[in-house]
Amino acid sequence: MTSIPLSSSGAFARPLPPKAGVGLKPQHYSEVLEDGGDATTPKKLPGWVEIHPQNYFADGGPALRWLTAVAEKYPISFHSTGISLGSAEGPDMAEVDRLKRLIDRVEPAMVSDHLSWNQTGNHNFPDLLPLPYDEPTLDHFVRAVERVQTRLGRTMLVENPSRYLAFSGDTMSEVEFLTQICQRTGCGLLFDINNVLVSATNLGTDPAEVIDAIDPALVGEIHLAGHATEDHGDFIMAIDDHGSAVADATWALYERFIARSGPKPTLIEWDTDVPDYSVLAGEMAKAETVLLQHTGSHVAAA
Repeated sequence: MTSIPLSSSGAFARPLPPKAGVGLKPQHYSEVLEDGGDATTPKKLPGWVEIHPQNYFADGGPALRWLTAVAEKYPISFHSTGISLGSAEGPDMAEVDRLKRLIDRVEPAMVSDHLSWNQTGNHNFPDLLPLPYDEPTLDHFVRAVERVQTRLGRTMLVENPSRYLAFSGDTMSEVEFLTQICQRTGCGLLFDINNVLVSATNLGTDPAEVIDAIDPALVGEIHLAGHATEDHGDFIMAIDDHGSAVADATWALYERFIARSGPKPTLIEWDTDVPDYSVLAGEMAKAETVLLQHTGSHVAAA
């Protein structure tokens, strides 16, 4: 297993707390930087925030100034969408270098990307495309994660995907594939519980089996989000659109996992049809309720 030292710039100095956080959108900058209201009208502030670093790669400008101000108040997680870890040509190292410059400036608590690919040759695709779960792909992905971690000088998290199909040549389960990546590279898992439900709906599998099979010790962060569904008559398709409140079935899976793992940093992810901040605060409050119910009941997995 590769061992990557912590960044000497001070990264991880403010680790993600085992509380509810929110995916930060520009329309909510002021909301999260204001105080928590007063005794009569308290406001739910996040325990931490997450951003897509590609939105802040400019050398200056308002967005970067806002991010700097937020970083002074909250631990931050960088959730990248552009490294393309699974590309046949390997990860986009120019993108990794841009990411590293922002990491050195902001010093986030966590950095993550996806078990997917979105580039080939000179073509970039506006989606996170799937990979087969077999030994050659595993070896390729492990090399990619090791290369990125070495360049960044720190470990990262890899997110489980939403799947709309399975490859006929798959030789291992998603849990086995993710576990091998973590064990062989030293990376952690960004466990997206909505993605578990979306994949299970589309592939006709039991999402509880994935929830119960994931080792909590690998999980550095949890994502919760909403999804859409399409009724095609003989089957229902789930679409990971991050455009609505977290579904009841996702909340049930989340509570099932937290009951076993103990509290983990949990993000409310809402990327389309973004609502008022008060709606996100309500979703965070639901997550906090689950986390508090299982605080101190046992020793949480590291």
